[in-house]
Amino acid sequence: MDNRAEVREFLTTRRARVTPDAAGLPTGPNRRVPGLRRSEVATLAGLSVEYYARLERGTIAGASSSVLDALARALQLDDTERAHLLDLARAADGIPTSGRNRRRASTAPAPRLALHWALDAITDGVAFVRNQRQNLLATNRLGEAFYAPLIGDGGRTPNLARFQFLDPASREFYPDWDTFAEMCVSIMRAEAGRDPYDKGLQDLVGELSTRSDVFRTLWGAHNVRTHGSGTKRFFHPIVGEVNLAYEELLVTADPGSVLMVYTAEPGSPSAERLRLLGSWAAENNSQRIEQR
Repeated sequence: MDNRAEVREFLTTRRARVTPDAAGLPTGPNRRVPGLRRSEVATLAGLSVEYYARLERGTIAGASSSVLDALARALQLDDTERAHLLDLARAADGIPTSGRNRRRASTAPAPRLALHWALDAITDGVAFVRNQRQNLLATNRLGEAFYAPLIGDGGRTPNLARFQFLDPASREFYPDWDTFAEMCVSIMRAEAGRDPYDKGLQDLVGELSTRSDVFRTLWGAHNVRTHGSGTKRFFHPIVGEVNLAYEELLVTADPGSVLMVYTAEPGSPSAERLRLLGSWAAENNSQRIEQR
């Protein structure tokens, strides 16, 4: 990925998003840009117009933390966007970002056995480990049943982004498909900023950009976000609609991997449907064992 282009497009899209009213600036009748002018961003950040213009052209190498902090405030970046800007600046300086080692291999190591044990210990919720490329590396037993539409026959490593944008089944599995699509791309954008040397992620972005118009449009918006926590709605082909709360936990022993846990409110219809899915999965597993 071209770091200078990434910086230029990120700053340009953030500048266009901030209105003069939001920045506390007077508005005039002859404005030609939807957001702030370069000169206005420079003034808000305490920079010269010439220096800010250089930054927006992608020449961010060597920018100090104080300059980047001032720029983040002027552009009203949230925490995730600010971190993304810092990651882009570190990449321009040739510094590995976010404490991760640069990856040269296109495949990630398999999750450790102890991590599988930890997943299996989670019995009442859906739990899985994914990497920065959106590959589903491991699941607990309930997660395997829950993500059956994504996992399929197991011929290829399941990938959340490929399922989202290339598999028609995702539109039924994700009732709020547009929201899921925006979230998926924004997370991938943040990951690409943290680790611009990941060829596997670059290849995935190239594949999806070629095969999905929606992905290409969302990628061009340069929005970033982290997963964190929240709620999501799914429609599972076996048990129907479930509303689940999610928590993202970093796997510090495996940089780039995260543990996702989805749980339902105790006593809710969704909790009952997860229980039914677990029973269905256990019964199917017993039948497969008997047939061997």
